[in-house]
Amino acid sequence: MQKPIVAIVGRPNVGKSTLFNRIVGQRLAIVENIPGITRDRLYQDAEWSGRSFTLIDTGGLDFTDDNEITSNVRKQAELAIEEADVILFVVDARAGMTSNDTEIARLLRRSDRSVILVANKVEQFDRNDYLEFYGLGLGDPIPVSAAEGLNTGDMLDAVVSCLPAAEEDDSEKDIIKIAVIGRPNVGKSSLVNKMLGQERVIVSDIPGTTRDAIDTYFEHSGRSYLLIDTAGIRRKSRIDLPTERYSVIRSLRAIDRSDVVLMLIDAVEGVTEQDKKIAGYAYEQGKASVIVVNKWDLIEKDDHTFDVFTRNIREELGFMKYAPVVFISALTGQRVIKILQAVDSAAENYNLRVSTPGLNNLVRDLVQQNPPPTHKTRRLKIYYASQSGVKPPKFVFFINDPDLAHFSYMRYLENNIRSAYGFQGTPIRFLLRRKKKEE
Repeated sequence: MQKPIVAIVGRPNVGKSTLFNRIVGQRLAIVENIPGITRDRLYQDAEWSGRSFTLIDTGGLDFTDDNEITSNVRKQAELAIEEADVILFVVDARAGMTSNDTEIARLLRRSDRSVILVANKVEQFDRNDYLEFYGLGLGDPIPVSAAEGLNTGDMLDAVVSCLPAAEEDDSEKDIIKIAVIGRPNVGKSSLVNKMLGQERVIVSDIPGTTRDAIDTYFEHSGRSYLLIDTAGIRRKSRIDLPTERYSVIRSLRAIDRSDVVLMLIDAVEGVTEQDKKIAGYAYEQGKASVIVVNKWDLIEKDDHTFDVFTRNIREELGFMKYAPVVFISALTGQRVIKILQAVDSAAENYNLRVSTPGLNNLVRDLVQQNPPPTHKTRRLKIYYASQSGVKPPKFVFFINDPDLAHFSYMRYLENNIRSAYGFQGTPIRFLLRRKKKEE
């Protein structure tokens, strides 16, 4: 399910990035006392009072300077406003209201979005230094100190109250949602067209043709699918057009909405650093995955080509060894039909549940065959295990001490659990819990 989006906007140097870091709980945005430091939007998932949302940090809106940089930053912020469900409009209580604040307020009043006015840099709340911001016509300003964390809880309560109601469409529970992801110009739109058998989306050799995620329902062999074609995700240094930067957020949101991602790799270029980042995001979000090597028809082959390519992919995407690899040509349609076979298998394993008795019998046998190593005369003890969820499959291990669970031994358990139950195409997650005496 797609998370609501909250955008932080305001003129330069009012503390937007500091507030962003305060909300997400870590220093992700660059914070300097220099106007204009933040030029690209930064996004991160956050949570408050049980509600999750995606927070977007934006560059400062400056209507007094019309150079190319400030113009592009302004376009970025305006696009974030268009995408957001809730907007945090940050002003500087120390500096007071400025003409830029007034222009931004005028823009926000036209946006038809829920706007929360945040008066930042307030350390003494009894002085009422922020009351002049009532003149912006956006309701009551909420005084905060992002640097000190003062009153940010009340601000987040206001955010949560404005978020759209969480909804789940029961009619889509049996539909497999597939996100087609990858760098620009690797053939995502061509693959979508070939899978659908029609010109559903524009096919072009120009990177970034697909600006928005496009959803298409279709059926095959009695099963229902939702295919999400996404804009290519490229390195920030390669992003030139504001609409391309905008498309990155929608691409990541498409991954969030999916069950299975098709990670497209260009056979001619091989696995790049950007491919690793994109695949890594899908892995971190716990999505089932199929690695699709496109443009395979352009590769000169011998008896070893397939094995060499596969080995290289496994080395470069070592965190995704569970994902099957399919070599295709979206242009000619070569082996495209095998993609849905891999998707069906990955989706089934993504939802697979195993019996608790069978799981514990397997774990007991694995421990007997290869006991955990000792650490300072102490040895890991696994009392029992159970599956706690799916999408992806999650397992809870009740043990004597989580600090004794070395990653190499947990990898041994994971490899053998995969060997016993399959789980091809999906990550699995382990949660280690110290067993209490009463348990």
